[in-house]
Amino acid sequence: MSISRKTILIVSAFFAIYVIWGSTYLLNKIAVTSLPPFFLASIRFFVASILIFILAIALKINLKITLKQFKNTIIAGFLFLTFGNGAVVWALKFVDSGFTALEISAQPLVVLILMRIIQGKKISPMSYIGVILGFTGIFLLVSQKEIISQEGQIIGMLTIFACMISWAYASIFVGKADLPKNHFVNTGYQMFSGSIMLAIISLLLKEEWSLPGTWEKDVQWSMLALIIFGSIIAFTAFNYLLKMVSPEKVATSTYVNPIIALLLGWWILDERITLQSIIAAVILLTGVYFINTRRQLKVRFYGR
Repeated sequence: MSISRKTILIVSAFFAIYVIWGSTYLLNKIAVTSLPPFFLASIRFFVASILIFILAIALKINLKITLKQFKNTIIAGFLFLTFGNGAVVWALKFVDSGFTALEISAQPLVVLILMRIIQGKKISPMSYIGVILGFTGIFLLVSQKEIISQEGQIIGMLTIFACMISWAYASIFVGKADLPKNHFVNTGYQMFSGSIMLAIISLLLKEEWSLPGTWEKDVQWSMLALIIFGSIIAFTAFNYLLKMVSPEKVATSTYVNPIIALLLGWWILDERITLQSIIAAVILLTGVYFINTRRQLKVRFYGR
C-alpha cells in the first residue's frame, strides 16, 4: 500500500514541530553554557534571516514590503525574539531546559488572560477550568523547595514568565497588524530586526563576542541545529501544517514540546525530574487542553 507524498509531508512536518521545537530548549541550554545569551540569540536569528532571504530570492519571492509593514515586523521581532527569546536564553543559564519548556507550555493561559484584559473577549466555561488547572500546575511547578533554593532559579522563572507575557501580547498584536502576507518574508524580517536589537543589547551589556571557530564542538553543532532546524525548518513546517490540517491538530505541539524537552534534558544533561514536576506537568497540560479545546461544557440538571 503506497503512501501519498502529501501524507509523508504532513507526518514530517508534525515530527518537525514536535521533536525539533521540543529540542531547541536543550540546544539553547548547551550553547548558553559557553556563549553569552544575547550574542547567541543574535547570531542564531541573524544567520537564519539571511538564509531565509537567500531562499526567498532563489524561489523568486518578492521581498518588498511597505514602511508600515517594516515597522510592525520590528515590533513583532522585539516582542517575539529580542525579549521573548533572548531573555529566555538568558534564563537558561539558571533554569533547567525541561523546566523552562514546561513553564512556557502555559503560554495559552497567558494569551487567554491578555485577550480578556485587552480585547474584552469572553472566556468559555471550558477555558475557566483550563485557567484554574493552569494556575494550579504552575504553582506546583514553581513551589518546589529543591528548585527555588538553587541560585538564580527565582529570577530565572520570573524572567520566563515576563517573556510569556511578551509572546502573548505579540500574538495578539500580529493578529491585527499590517504584516507581509508571505509567512516566509514576514519571518525573515522579524528575525533580521530581532537579531539587530539583540546585537545592540549584547554590545550594551559588553558581552564577549567570538568567532564560531573558537567555539567548542557541541556548541557549534547546537548553533547549527538552532539555525537550520529550529529557526527555518520547524517554522516552515508549522506554517505548512496551518494550511493543510486543522489548527487544533497543530496546537498539539503545545503538549508534546515540554515532554520532549524534559526527556532530552534528563537523558543528555542529567537534569532532575521530580515527582512534583510530573504531577504539575499533567495538571498544567490538561489545563492547556481545556483552553485550546473548542468543545462546550454542558451542565445538565436532573430532577426538575
